[in-house]
Amino acid sequence: MKPLKTSRLVLRNWEERDRDLFFRINSDERVMEFFPFRRSRQQSDDVMDRIGAENEANGYGWAAAEIVATGQCIGFVGLHDCEIEPVVAAGAMEIGWRLAPEFWGLGYVTEAASALLDQAFGPLGRTEVVSFAVVGNHRSTAVMQRLGMRYDREFDHPRVPDTHPALKRHVLYTMRRADWQGRTATA
Repeated sequence: MKPLKTSRLVLRNWEERDRDLFFRINSDERVMEFFPFRRSRQQSDDVMDRIGAENEANGYGWAAAEIVATGQCIGFVGLHDCEIEPVVAAGAMEIGWRLAPEFWGLGYVTEAASALLDQAFGPLGRTEVVSFAVVGNHRSTAVMQRLGMRYDREFDHPRVPDTHPALKRHVLYTMRRADWQGRTATA
């Protein structure tokens, strides 16, 4: 995965030094409020290894977000091939994020996600990018709106277990290539 630089961040593949942060964001009650599980250290390490390998193989993925000025990893922002058919058609790309709470509200996700949308519709040649979150996750849906994504619909996420009914209902936002072109033309 080739690093992508914004004014304040570098989006890069995961490194050994990121393991503690990756575990922290995957086990933190605030970060994982809208997820039905928390990961153990071993589960977190396994997932970090898997997504690091996927990032290398694909050239994109759930990228570690590092502050340029400090070199500190703050979480991830990334692109991933969306795999929730029939809710989203095959070939769609998902954009998503997860940051440590002390970095919320500082514009990092919007900055990084905007650069990733340029990558998705530019070099990666995608025609649609989606993002989704639990209906009550207003922080994430606010980012989707700031990015210029459009509300599409609500759906029950097929991978959320029935044992967590409050987390099943999701909202889907989309951006199509024409929307992105209009956004970049006015920027």
